[in-house]
Formats: sequence, C-alpha cells, structure tokens
Amino acid sequence: MAQGRGSAMVATVFLCMLMFMLHSEMAHAATYTVGDSGGWTFNVAGWPKGKRFRAGDTLVFNYSPAAHNLVAVNKVGYNTCTTPRGSKVYKTGKDQIKLVKGQNFFICSIAGHCQSGMKVAVTAI
Repeated sequence: MAQGRGSAMVATVFLCMLMFMLHSEMAHAATYTVGDSGGWTFNVAGWPKGKRFRAGDTLVFNYSPAAHNLVAVNKVGYNTCTTPRGSKVYKTGKDQIKLVKGQNFFICSIAGHCQSGMKVAVTAI
C-alpha cells in the first residue's frame, strides 16, 4: 500500500512540474505584427531582421482582404512565389498564425504581389 502512495506522489510531482513548464513556455510567447504599423504589404521580406522568434509566438497579418491574402507555404512556394497544393490560404485581413519551430514561410498569392516582395520567412527556435 505504501508503494502505491509513493507512486502517486511521484506522478503528482511530475504532473505539477510538467504544468509549470508548459505555463512558463506560454508566458514567454510573444505577438508580432508583420510589417509593424504598415501591416502585411509589399517589401516586408526584411521585416524579421533583428527579431528573435520562438515556437509558439504569434504573427499578426493586418491587410485589406479586398486587395491581399495570406498563404502559409513551404520553402519552394516561398522561393518560387507559388502556392503548393494543400497550402492554407487566409483571407480575413487580421490573420493570426502561431509559429512552429523551424522555418515558417508566408506569401500573398494575388498575381504579382509575392514577386513584388509581399512575402516573409521567419525562423523560430
């Protein structure tokens, strides 16, 4: 019987530590507005320079949905300004995307917009 209580105590301590670690990670998540006050527009590819992103941070893309959209793409889609099959297309004008660890790529898929610099690549640690 004492061994059962000991195991329960270890499990409880482990769960408390896990919840603390998860809460700490969430507390450190930051929110960034892509393009700052200018929003999601042309020539934002250099916007990430000097910023340090973490997995779980949120990018906010503000734009006119009548003029632009937002597409989460892979590296090939980013480099070629194409929308790979299965890419998630956003159209609200106030899209919020949580970063995953590694590279995150976004473009506007309206004809000519990505080629005019409406794309951004963010690496999250």
